[in-house]
Amino acid sequence: MFADAYRGRKVLVTGHTGFKGSWLTAWLLQLGAEVAGLSVDVPTSPANFDEMGLGARITDIRADIRDRAAVCKAVADFAPEVVFHLAAQALVRKSYDDPAATIEANAMGTLNILEAVRCAPSVQAVVCITSDKCYRNDEWVWGYRETDHLGGEDPYSASKGCAEIIAHSYFRSFFRNGVRCATTRAGNVIGGGDWAADRIVPDCARAWAEGKAVQIRSPWATRPWQHVLEPLSGYLWLGAKLLLNEQGPFPLSGEAYNFGPAADVNNNVAEVVDALAPYWPGFASEMDRAGQAGMKECTLLKLCCDKSLAYLGWQATLNFAETIRFTAEWYRAFYAPQGAARPDMYAFTMNQIAEYSDKAAAKGLAWAK
Repeated sequence: MFADAYRGRKVLVTGHTGFKGSWLTAWLLQLGAEVAGLSVDVPTSPANFDEMGLGARITDIRADIRDRAAVCKAVADFAPEVVFHLAAQALVRKSYDDPAATIEANAMGTLNILEAVRCAPSVQAVVCITSDKCYRNDEWVWGYRETDHLGGEDPYSASKGCAEIIAHSYFRSFFRNGVRCATTRAGNVIGGGDWAADRIVPDCARAWAEGKAVQIRSPWATRPWQHVLEPLSGYLWLGAKLLLNEQGPFPLSGEAYNFGPAADVNNNVAEVVDALAPYWPGFASEMDRAGQAGMKECTLLKLCCDKSLAYLGWQATLNFAETIRFTAEWYRAFYAPQGAARPDMYAFTMNQIAEYSDKAAAKGLAWAK
């Protein structure tokens, strides 16, 4: 898979203790990479990073992405060949509580990683992960393309737009004839092992595991929901092509790429809750009618992924029902019924990666051949 590009390679993942970062770290281990992770802490309890025991399987570096000296030292010491930059403050509502820290982590953190890469001769490729919220959202019904305007009204979205601009500047100024660099933007990601606050799936899992009704915020908000393995397969395939310096008819380095589900997968929050409910007998939910005064959060957001299909041969593997099944089965395994033994979550996660990969191979997707 991924042209076997990662076997024996040294890979640095920033934000490896987070939801997406922990899944990416596990997949890289399966692919035979030597992985180091850089994060300031483990962001939640429980955490997917801890439940899979990843700390004992990799080089675990604790540093604040806002500390340029520490970041530069970590990159110089580990000497990675490829970097996946995911470390970020990832919550819109939290960005209203602490906008300065959000912008420092997301914009200046990206600057610090790229500055460290600029000074590190070992690095051949960098994939910077931002967000679909980097786009200026005009609430239109068609998907945003990589050439659409960047920006956002909330601090989180603004910080991600800044990160994109910084990455583009470094590519044009320093990496054009050296390090190969690209940015990626993904829609709302769900899957097992996410315990972040104010996200609908973790909120459901926590509430239903405790026999409580889940409070639904903005049930009408529509998002392009996708399983965490979908964008990760895109990041890994893009990283492999950059690492191998493939020269094709389309540009890869210096470009931005969207990764999202099929165009017809665009469900609202209430539909996600309804789809998850059968996996938790006796579930209950309540609509939060209080509102969030002063906090603007987009109600409609979707991506056009035609560029990733044309340039990378990438497209989503799972449909909405499969996305929900993968997600619900992970949480059901973790919250084992009383008296039942919880399975090895590292093995369970690896099995889901294998099943996902098999589905992609059956569909003839380029990265899974």
